[in-house]
Amino acid sequence: MLSDVRLLVVEDEINLADAIARGLRRERYAVDVAYDGESAIDRLIGNAYDLVCLDWNLPDVDGWSICRMIRRGEVATLASPPPRVLMLTARDAIEDRIDGLDAGADDYLVKPFAFGELAARIRALLRRDTAVAGTVVRVGDLELDDSRHEGYRAGTRLNLTPKEFALLRFFMAHPNEVLSQEKLLEHVWDEFADPFTNTVRVTIANLRRKLTEVGGEQPIETVAGIGYRLKEQA
Repeated sequence: MLSDVRLLVVEDEINLADAIARGLRRERYAVDVAYDGESAIDRLIGNAYDLVCLDWNLPDVDGWSICRMIRRGEVATLASPPPRVLMLTARDAIEDRIDGLDAGADDYLVKPFAFGELAARIRALLRRDTAVAGTVVRVGDLELDDSRHEGYRAGTRLNLTPKEFALLRFFMAHPNEVLSQEKLLEHVWDEFADPFTNTVRVTIANLRRKLTEVGGEQPIETVAGIGYRLKEQA
């Protein structure tokens, strides 16, 4: 999958939360972690997430309440559409599943679970969102194949790193839109990215070089003082 997809893992069992996050990062997602309900709410208010893995039993604000807040538009207002919610819980009674789904959860996974099933359920939920659902994305002479993690320009294969692939995928999801360095850092990287480094600028420079090495005009232009834009006619 793509690291321009940002996930939030909310789980008060620290070891489990960290293990889930490590596994999802290996799947090339950008992942943030919250260990309690209040921290989860703060992150949902300040960031745009595509999906939330949400533990039901949290020590302060429970997952059921947070899910209701997401669906009522009280948090996660920066995400459009609102994030998918995958409820994680040890409660396996039918009534509990009904309560979770009625609260607005998109899916329900009972603990203990295998990481492979968690990853598969996340992929299935993200496929419901047309913003990340397409297997092949095309803008001008650029083409990305999500399933194979391959990029092409005018039919020529691009030798992209995972981060360059994710960056180009985000540009192609927003053609002709000026994207600030802060927005790129937020969506393509994760909470551990240092906003004071030149990581975005360096990655864009490498991506731009690879795009022109195979021929054609530079499709990513710099908008002085604002950010970068992928020209759709490229």
